[in-house]
Amino acid sequence: MIEIAVPTPHTTPDELPLNKLEKRLLRKVGHAIEDFNMIEANDKVMVCLSGGKDSYTLLQLLLILQKKAPIHFDIIAVNLDQKQPSFPEEILPEYLGKLGIEYHIIERDTYSVVKRVIPEGKTTCGLCSRMRRGILYDFAHEHKVTKIALGHHKDDIIETFFLNLFYNGQIKAMPAKLKSDDERNIVIRPLAYVAENEIIAYAQHMNFPIIPCNLCGSQENLQRKKIKEMLSDMEIQTPGRKEVIFSSLQKVAPSQLLDHTLFDFKSL
Repeated sequence: MIEIAVPTPHTTPDELPLNKLEKRLLRKVGHAIEDFNMIEANDKVMVCLSGGKDSYTLLQLLLILQKKAPIHFDIIAVNLDQKQPSFPEEILPEYLGKLGIEYHIIERDTYSVVKRVIPEGKTTCGLCSRMRRGILYDFAHEHKVTKIALGHHKDDIIETFFLNLFYNGQIKAMPAKLKSDDERNIVIRPLAYVAENEIIAYAQHMNFPIIPCNLCGSQENLQRKKIKEMLSDMEIQTPGRKEVIFSSLQKVAPSQLLDHTLFDFKSL
C-alpha cells in the first residue's frame, strides 16, 4: 500500500486545501484496498460512473493510485445511459475523453420500462437499480472485468445498516467487497472509509461536471432520508457518533447476539 501523510482528523474537509484533502482521501482509499484485498496485480477494474460526486471522486482517486501502485492494474470507466428525459448525454463523454482513459457508454432505455411498470407516484429507485445492476454485471462479464468498483462511501454503509435494522429486521450493512448474486463478478467499494463530507469538499475543489440525480423525477428514498436526518441530529448532539457506529461494524461479536447459525450456543 502507498503510505501518504494525512492531516489531523480534527481538520474539517472544507478547511483543507486540495492537495491535503486529496492526500487524506488517497490514504483512506489505500487502506480500504489493502484491508479487503480489493485490487490485485493485472486486475481489470470497471469504475461505474453515474455523473455524481461519489463516482467522479472514485475514478479520480483510483487513477492517481494506479500511477503510484507497485502493481499493474487497468481501469475502464462505464456509464449506463438509461434514456432519462433531459439527460445531458454529452457531459460524461466529454469529461472522460479529456482524461484519455478507456470508457464505454451503455445505452439502454430502462426509463421507459420503469415508468410503464411502476404506478405513478411510487418510488422507482428499486426497480431502476436492479435493472441497472443487471446490465452492468452482464457488461463486466462480457468484457472480462475482474473487479466492479462502486462509489458508495462510509455514510452509505452506516445508513444501510440502520435501514436494514429498522425496516428489514436484519443486522446487515453494505460490504466493502462482495461476490455478486450471480457469482460472476466481484464488487468493491474503495471509498468505504471515506466520509461523504470529504467527498463533497473534494468534488467542489475539482469542479466535477455533476449530473443531477433527479432527472427521472422519481421520489427520493424517504426511508434513507429519515435515517440520514437521524444520524445528522446524532452527530450534532454528540460529534464523532458516526465514527463510533462505523467502528462497531468492524468489531462484531457473534457470541453476544442471538443468531444461533453464527455461534454454537447449544454446545455451551
